Amino acid sequence: MDSSGARTQSFGQTEINWDKLDKTKFYVVGAGLFTGITVALYPVSVVKTRLQVASKDIADRNAFAVAKGILKADGVPGLYRGFGTVITGAIPARIIFLTTLETTKVATFRMVEPLKLSEPSQAAIANGIAGMMGSLCAQAVFVPVDVVSQKLMVQGYSGYATYNGGVDVVRKVIKADGVRGLYRGFGLSVITYSPSSAVWWASYGSSQRLFWRILGHGAEQKEAPSLGEIVGVQAAGGVVAGATASCITTPLDTIKTRLQVQVMGDENRQNAVRVVKKLVADEGWKGLYRGLGPRFFSMSAWGTSMILAYEYLKRLCAKEE
Repeated sequence: MDSSGARTQSFGQTEINWDKLDKTKFYVVGAGLFTGITVALYPVSVVKTRLQVASKDIADRNAFAVAKGILKADGVPGLYRGFGTVITGAIPARIIFLTTLETTKVATFRMVEPLKLSEPSQAAIANGIAGMMGSLCAQAVFVPVDVVSQKLMVQGYSGYATYNGGVDVVRKVIKADGVRGLYRGFGLSVITYSPSSAVWWASYGSSQRLFWRILGHGAEQKEAPSLGEIVGVQAAGGVVAGATASCITTPLDTIKTRLQVQVMGDENRQNAVRVVKKLVADEGWKGLYRGLGPRFFSMSAWGTSMILAYEYLKRLCAKEE
């Protein structure tokens, strides 16, 4: 039995390998599923971004006050600023991410099998490397989408400029800084999202194995777990992964966001070091954790929803034997 087969049997046949999927169905149905999740959770990203860029003298410094202010000023559409840009860029980015994730995961499991590590350790290494590689490959699409959507999220807020949609943002960014302006914060995005993705998938893979052991579905278990157990373990793994990743990477995300929403053409624009110094001088080290609450909720909720949808998608798109 190959390594992927061995690990599938070892925790109750709950994983479906990449080679067993109908890829066309996987991509088409997946686009619809993940778009739906994005619709549900997008407002949290808007609130988190506004918290991270708020000036020191802004009064509404908690998530509820920011959300209330957005609703009062712009209604529900205000919570979806930049949504069109995100959806347009998210589909190709997710195709790149998921393809890289799954193919790298299979290859890495085969590489670590001879090391005879424990199953949670193998899962952490394989999932972590796969998550990091998936994020690295997807950044070419994600970063310009981030730059444009975040400028739309904060427009008119705390002194930031206003735009007439995503196309207007792209036009003005290129006019001011050239194409490289769309990749502002690219290095920090790679530093933020790649470790975040690695930590998320490593935490998810290892915690899932640990939960299966607690439930008695170890290597010698022959009886497959129920659907309820599968969903419960996957959801719990998503929460653990989201909590771990958000706590580790929020400071980098705060710095990246502030860099990406700075005014174009401003001679006083700051680099990463100056952003850190200003935040620490104004608020102490806790300033680097601006938006931790919404980011924690977003990563946990998004991660849990995403992984449940993703695992369901894989079951739905599995080829018939």
